[in-house]
Amino acid sequence: MIARSVEEPELFAGLYDRHAADIHRYTTRRLGEGAADDITAETFLVAFRTRARYDPSRRLARPWLYGIAANLIGKHRRSEVRALRALARTGVDPVAASWSERSDDRIAVQAPLAGALAALSPGERHVLLLFAWADLGYQEVADALGIPLGTVRSRLNRARRKVSEALHTDPAFTSAGQELNPSWTK
Repeated sequence: MIARSVEEPELFAGLYDRHAADIHRYTTRRLGEGAADDITAETFLVAFRTRARYDPSRRLARPWLYGIAANLIGKHRRSEVRALRALARTGVDPVAASWSERSDDRIAVQAPLAGALAALSPGERHVLLLFAWADLGYQEVADALGIPLGTVRSRLNRARRKVSEALHTDPAFTSAGQELNPSWTK
């Protein structure tokens, strides 16, 4: 579809229709609603402008689009870290809150998690959040970020360890002696 859209630009709309909601959801979680609209639009603008250079041997366009979005998000990194620190202080995640019922336990878990995410290096945060929030596999994350598969594995391992350690040391993350571990920290 991408290769054909070079000659028939209107075909690119199918790619947008298929992936825009996922890209928007991912960027909203990373940067907030206002920035997500801009990043999503810019992601598809960059993709459209560079579609002639797309490698047709790549079976899926999804990792390519997430890679473009991740690069654009990197430019907004300071805003993201500020938002994660605010989430750590308040315990309110406006994206997650709109998707699920609020409960005291969820809010208590979100604050230390946001603090742990803010403390990660940008590379570790990109890998972990593409894996956890965008639901990309290891190879898809590697393709999205343009890094070797081994780098994805090592960054994800480090990020999981750091987040797990941060959560295990925070008393708000335990309830009646039982630890609340998100599955992606294992």
